[in-house]
Amino acid sequence: MLIFKLLSVITLVVLNGCADSPAKPRDLKASGEPVKIAGTKEKTQLKESKTSIDPDVLFTLLTAEIAGQRGQYNIALEGYLEAAKRTHDPRFAERATMIAMYMKNTNKTNEAVNLWLRQDPKNLTARKIAALLALRSGNKTAAGAHLNVMLAADPAGFENSLLELAGVLQKEGKIEAVDEALDTLSKQHPDQAEIYFMQALLAAQDKDKNLAQIKIQQALKAKPGWDKALVFQAQIAVFSGDLKKAKALLKDASVKYPGSKKINKMLAQVLIKAEDYEEAMAVYEGMIAADPKDFESQFAVGLVHLQLDQDEQAEDSFKKMLEQPEWQYQASFYLGKIEEKKGHIKKALDWFDKVTDGPLVFDASIAAISLLEKDKQFNEANSRLSLLAAKFPKEKLRLVLVQAEFYSQQKQYDKAFNLLSNALDEFPDQKELLYTHALMAERLDKPEIAEEDLQKILAMDPENVEALNALGYTLLNKPSRYADAEKYLQKALALAPNEAVVIDSYGWLQFKLGNTEKARVYLQQAYEKQQENEIAAHLAEVLWALGRKDEAKKLFRNAIKDSPNDEYLRDFQRRVMGGAK
Repeated sequence: MLIFKLLSVITLVVLNGCADSPAKPRDLKASGEPVKIAGTKEKTQLKESKTSIDPDVLFTLLTAEIAGQRGQYNIALEGYLEAAKRTHDPRFAERATMIAMYMKNTNKTNEAVNLWLRQDPKNLTARKIAALLALRSGNKTAAGAHLNVMLAADPAGFENSLLELAGVLQKEGKIEAVDEALDTLSKQHPDQAEIYFMQALLAAQDKDKNLAQIKIQQALKAKPGWDKALVFQAQIAVFSGDLKKAKALLKDASVKYPGSKKINKMLAQVLIKAEDYEEAMAVYEGMIAADPKDFESQFAVGLVHLQLDQDEQAEDSFKKMLEQPEWQYQASFYLGKIEEKKGHIKKALDWFDKVTDGPLVFDASIAAISLLEKDKQFNEANSRLSLLAAKFPKEKLRLVLVQAEFYSQQKQYDKAFNLLSNALDEFPDQKELLYTHALMAERLDKPEIAEEDLQKILAMDPENVEALNALGYTLLNKPSRYADAEKYLQKALALAPNEAVVIDSYGWLQFKLGNTEKARVYLQQAYEKQQENEIAAHLAEVLWALGRKDEAKKLFRNAIKDSPNDEYLRDFQRRVMGGAK
């Protein structure tokens, strides 16, 4: 039709735009393309009309076009509605619908989309908008009717359409409308696995693990062996903390679908989470054997080697990835980490500086700054940090924490404390900020502030192990608070029984309580897990108190050799050993 060469109305409108504030009219771009909604594949399908357009209709369309360009959307809307009614051309109804949606005029949107559906009842874009309007208004009958049509017309795309609708309604606080609609649909279509799958997905998003498990089981009953449902069933088990069940489910699924990369990769990830690194390595190597161009698995193999302290093998893996443009920056980052681990500062910095693109640019920059700080190259570190603030304005929070660590490394605890205090004015409930602020407060002998910060974290997150441990350890400075310290440290130990720093704190508590031999057992265990200087100093002091001075001296000498200026070791030497070496 000639008229469509003249039309350039409004902008593309996506479904999610319904929930957002409209852009200013002057921001609208002219477009001659059909209006689209995210997730739909079809476009309005019409045969070109061979008849000429009535002059009155043509005038109406031109008036609507000019009105749209001038931002007079009420006039444009009425023009397209009138044209749609007179020509029975759904393209005009589509444009009217989009204008009404943009204007957030619910009544007109309903009128336009209903007209659109009468003229093009198979159009899934129109059907989706109609379903949204019905769900939003609580019209369960209409919503059910529209969803039934969508399901019958496009079962494969039904999940994405529902997710899109749920996303909009969730923003508006009306997600229960989708839940109710799905309940009705599941009763009407008891053998439709996709409906149960969606219910499981929404339940998981709502953190209702039990309901999610029930619904995914119903999906698998309706469609036994469905790979997508099997994977999600394993994901639910992971979310519930049942890694054993997740492994069993994925192993069964991998037998049913031996060539499924999705299943095998998730199995490898679960094995890594369960610390079954060797088994995970075998899964990845199997996938690489089946597909030598599976570079994602090859990269994962390098990471597993790194986790197993197999640095040479990891280095070989990452150097091979340098040949792949999409992986070279990530590989450079981890090659830098390997050199850092070896103590090769210059080589590590060279690798970090090669990361100029990709998702790890910021992390590489921070890693380089941290390395410079540890090497006491404070001027260079500070210079790089200043440049990062301008380059990554969205990373303000992380940069504050890095700057605080920078000050702490230089023992400028007051500067770190003030920086963090200012940041807390902007981010008062940020847990990492509160935790770091508490540590600086403790350094500056401000235990009340430290306790207040840590209590704020625990009010938000009662099972935060770091905060429980830090608070318990801080309270050990006051004999009158030992009972409180014990309460926090017992809880931390119950939550993280294998965490060296928690075991150390609990052992130090036992020493403070006079349980010296019990303290030695805990501190020895902590030191075996993590040979950290503060733990070494605690264990040496307990050994000294038990009369095992030769063992204490030997432990001290081994530790001080690698860290000659460590404050905890020097404090032990000065306070307990009387300056002896």
